Amino acid sequence: MISVDEAVARVTAAFAPLEAETVPLEKAAGRVLAQDAKARLDQPPYPVSAMDGYAVRANDVASVPAQLKVVGAAPAGHPFTGRVGAGEAVRIFTGGVLPDGADAIVIQEDATRDGDTVTLTERAVAGKHIRKAGLDFARDAMLAPAGRRLRARDLALLAAGDVAAVSVRRRPRVYFAATGDELSPPGAPRKPGGIVASSGYGLSAMIATWGGEAHDLGILPDTVEAVGSLPDRAANADLIVTMGGASVGDHDLVQSALAPKGFVLDFWKIAMRPGKPLIFGRLGPTPFLGLPGNPVSSLVCSILFLKPALAAMLGETPQSTLRAVRLGRDLPANDSRQDYLRARLVHRDGNAWAEPFEVQDSSMQKAFASADCLIVRAPLAPAVRAGEKVDVLPLDDV
Repeated sequence: MISVDEAVARVTAAFAPLEAETVPLEKAAGRVLAQDAKARLDQPPYPVSAMDGYAVRANDVASVPAQLKVVGAAPAGHPFTGRVGAGEAVRIFTGGVLPDGADAIVIQEDATRDGDTVTLTERAVAGKHIRKAGLDFARDAMLAPAGRRLRARDLALLAAGDVAAVSVRRRPRVYFAATGDELSPPGAPRKPGGIVASSGYGLSAMIATWGGEAHDLGILPDTVEAVGSLPDRAANADLIVTMGGASVGDHDLVQSALAPKGFVLDFWKIAMRPGKPLIFGRLGPTPFLGLPGNPVSSLVCSILFLKPALAAMLGETPQSTLRAVRLGRDLPANDSRQDYLRARLVHRDGNAWAEPFEVQDSSMQKAFASADCLIVRAPLAPAVRAGEKVDVLPLDDV
């Protein structure tokens, strides 16, 4: 068996960033940039007022009260076309372009207007209440780097930079299938001794959340012919995934059925729980990931191995998502396998606490759905007492 870290490294090393495509900004949410996105203008493009008031020359309002002649107005989107001369002022509104000749704003609360005359009761300070051109960013400034997954805030920023379209990585095409004679879809009649196939629904949602394109090939019966049909059915895949059949039982056919189709094994079996029987290799030119059939094991392995595989194809910068929190109850020493314990996160006394579920059987999907995080315990980790710090993998982004 190999370690989780080695398995992750070998999986991610098998992938390179996919080709880029250009998409309009309104369709770019959640996409990963293939190249830096840069501003096409200064923001703001010109000096503008930060307040409603009067644009003046500071020297004219060096002492107060000061009376000036109002010679025009500058609402947002309607710049004053003249020039502010000695003894003059322009009525201005938030976002209005600072008129030529003016170098200060006196806010309207410090002004009293009577016809074309305004009396100012607060001294003007050059530059006050003015947003300089390029205050936020300058033309050609990088607004979002390559490898960034675009969030709502990024989209708003790029729009402000006059970016109408962006270069993003193509979505990875992940073709997946469940294997097993005992499986039937939800709502369908169950076979004698059969169970409902559930992992594919979680897997499909995860793939979409992580930026991929999910292609569900359904349930494959336990026959060499059915499993061996995968290469033809997933000819356009960037990654092929199976769920089940990854062990060495009489009905675990993934490796034996695919070997004549060009399957080459990289590794099998990882020192972890849940999810020890996991296959990784190549099916011809296409990377292949064989997940365990147990639903919880399958989904945990997806988080640990499929997610970084997709990130590698998208050119995302890897980031550690582990965080240290306090342990809610004592845990015994760990054995030789890296453990991922389902737990709830609770907050008390100003700290986050991880409360592991009493029963960690890998068949229990309700516990997994109820969990906020996975407590990560290294192989041979010593016993740990309640209140001590442990590393957890949050599940809120899954």
